Amino acid sequence: MTPPALEQLSRGARVLVVRLRSLGDCVLTTPALHLLKQHRPDLEIGVVVEDRFSQVYEGNPDIAETMPPSKRQVLRFRAELTLNLHGGARSAALTALSLARWRAGFAHFRQGWVYNVRIPRAQEILGEERTVHTAEHLASAMFYLGVPRTEIPRARLFAEASGRNQPYALVHPMASAAAKTWPAERFLAVCRHLKEASGLAPVVIGGTGDDLSAFDGFETLRGAPLSEVKALMAGASLFVGNDSGPAHMAAAFGVPVVVLYGPESPVIWAPWRTENVKIEAPQGLEAVTVETVIEAVEGLRGARR
Repeated sequence: MTPPALEQLSRGARVLVVRLRSLGDCVLTTPALHLLKQHRPDLEIGVVVEDRFSQVYEGNPDIAETMPPSKRQVLRFRAELTLNLHGGARSAALTALSLARWRAGFAHFRQGWVYNVRIPRAQEILGEERTVHTAEHLASAMFYLGVPRTEIPRARLFAEASGRNQPYALVHPMASAAAKTWPAERFLAVCRHLKEASGLAPVVIGGTGDDLSAFDGFETLRGAPLSEVKALMAGASLFVGNDSGPAHMAAAFGVPVVVLYGPESPVIWAPWRTENVKIEAPQGLEAVTVETVIEAVEGLRGARR
C-alpha cells in the first residue's frame, strides 16, 4: 500500500493550495490549513487566491505566502505537493502548471488527468454517510493526505479589534442572490431594535456595489478592505445577516451570529464553531418576520449574560 502523500514529502517541502475564491470558501479553508501545519510544522504552505480575497489569509501563521493565480507565481513557488480545493478549469490548469510531484484534487473534479492523487468523497474519508459541512469537506482532504483524524478547529482569521468604546453589532443585509436576501426594511427594523432595546450600535456593512441608502440613519461601511472588515469583526458583540461570506468571518472570530437561510443548506454553510441561530426559510425569506429575528438576537444575547 502506498504511503499517504504527506509521508512522502521531504523535510521543509513546499505545499501549494489552490483556493481562488470566494469569501466564505476562503475563510472555511483555514481550518484545513491549520490541521496541515499542526501535523507538519516544517512545511511551507502557499495559497493561490484572487487578490480581492487574499487579505483573508493576512497574518495567518500557518501560511508562508499568498500569491495571485498566475503561471509565473505558481512555478516560482516550486511546490512538491499542489492541492486543488477549488475544482474549476482554471485551478486545474494552475495545478498542472505547478509541476509538483504530487498533484491532489477531489475525484469528482473535472480534468481528472491533472491529478495523481485523487481524493474520495468526504463521507468515505470520515466514515459517515451524511451531509457534511464545508469545513469538514475541506479538512477531509487533509485527512486523506495523511493528517491524523482529529477535531476540525474553528476558522482562523487574524486582526486587531477596532478600538471602539461602545459595544456594536454588525449587520450585513446583502447576499449574492435575491433569493438569499431578506428585505432591507426588515433589517432596518432590526437595526432600530439593536440600538433602542439592546444597547448595541448597529454598523451596516456591504460590498462596493451594494446600495446601503436604506440605512442612512445608521453607521454604514461600504466597500471597505477586508483587513478593515476583519478588525470590525474582531471587536463585534453580535452579527446579524444573510447567508454570505461575512457570516463566516464573524464565526471565525467567535462572534455570536444570527444567519438567515433561503434556498442554501444550513448544514453545508452553517456558522462553524460559534454560538449561532440559524433561521431557515426554504420557502422564501419573505416568510421570515422581524419578530423572529429579534427573538433570535435576544436569545443569543441572553445566553451570554
